[in-house]
Amino acid sequence: MKKFIETIKNIFAIEDLRTRIFNTLFFIAIYRLGSYVVLPGVDASRLKQGGAEGLFGILDTLLGGAFSHASIFALGIMPYISASIVLQLLTIAVPYFQKLQKEGESGRKKINQYTRILTIPIVMAQSIGFIATINAEAIIAPGPFFTFSTMLIITAGTLFCMWLGEKITDKGIGNGISMIIMIGIVSRFPGAIIGEAAAKGMRGSLIFLIELVVLFLVVMAVIVLTQAVRRIPVQYAKQVGGTTQLNAQRQFIPLKVNAAGVMPIIFAQSLMFVPAIVASVWQADSDFAAAVGQKFSDYTSWQYNVVFATLIIVFTYFYTAISVNPNQIADDLKRSGGFVPGVKPGRDTSEHIDEILTHITLPGAIVLALIAIFPALALLAGVTRPFSAFYGGTSLIIMVGVVLDTLNQVESYLLMRHYDGMMKTGKLRGRSTQNVALAS
Repeated sequence: MKKFIETIKNIFAIEDLRTRIFNTLFFIAIYRLGSYVVLPGVDASRLKQGGAEGLFGILDTLLGGAFSHASIFALGIMPYISASIVLQLLTIAVPYFQKLQKEGESGRKKINQYTRILTIPIVMAQSIGFIATINAEAIIAPGPFFTFSTMLIITAGTLFCMWLGEKITDKGIGNGISMIIMIGIVSRFPGAIIGEAAAKGMRGSLIFLIELVVLFLVVMAVIVLTQAVRRIPVQYAKQVGGTTQLNAQRQFIPLKVNAAGVMPIIFAQSLMFVPAIVASVWQADSDFAAAVGQKFSDYTSWQYNVVFATLIIVFTYFYTAISVNPNQIADDLKRSGGFVPGVKPGRDTSEHIDEILTHITLPGAIVLALIAIFPALALLAGVTRPFSAFYGGTSLIIMVGVVLDTLNQVESYLLMRHYDGMMKTGKLRGRSTQNVALAS
């Protein structure tokens, strides 16, 4: 406890870090206040009670309730995320965007600009779908003017959220876009845990305590999955410059066990609504279609979870393949004079890296799939629906990733100012500043 208090004092002793923390809290407060400002022309008292369900329920969780509140930030930063995914896929399929990605900082700036531009049509299209989800009784004066004005307001709200995210990145701590998503998720945690405690009551206090222990273990598992890396040793030959001879250096290429992050869950989740939608077309004429629609509308059914887990494993391999390029890593090593001991540079190195990546991706994909379906298992075990959402899935992985990234930045500030790090025994594994060859 003494070490923790000392670390907090060190954090606020650094003027720049203290200013960044307060800036982050200020921008977050603005975002949360905007999440409760209801759209003009909507009667908040007539909105659907209990929040959104299905895909909209997942979206509402990521937005901290802004979707179900019909606020000016109803779509939040999610259209920007969609645009980012599209641009990321274009950098693989379109040569022009591949060239931009290889141009370094200038190329990234152009890609970010294209992402912002693409966000506008995406949010306008999604705002039309959002208007359709609003309870008709809650719209005071429905009509073309309400639709058009709501589209403009929601678009402006998303662009403002983008601006807040960029300001947090520039003047605050952590990645602003990720921070906004995490705050939306965390904002629902106090209400969820209070609701769970009230549902269990005094007689169920032991069960509630067990649930908290299980939640802690799940969080630890997500941290391990997020931080786990397979280090490939790299040897650099001796270099002679003038009269100075540099000794050979031994470094590492860190390959993450879960290089795909949360993207496989997002992709799989978007496809899991297809069977229910298709089955709804024929469910009136076919008992089989009706059964399929029923099973895939219930995310606690074993059929839903088996297909969901399978899709996550498939998408983990797919996204890892497009995000980690063994050929590029091998070429970068060869140009810099590095090599993997016992492996020939060039094609053999690429195949060696690809083989290791294939082997470590399987356990990572299986654990990711288990984490994704764990909320359904928690709900079947008697955990209330709001609280079960924190037992895994997209929400938990995003929260853990953002917190670890923020802690990493805070620790960097402390170490630069010659203060002790966040951990008494050293830095967290995976956030170490040891010699690492980032050859990707």
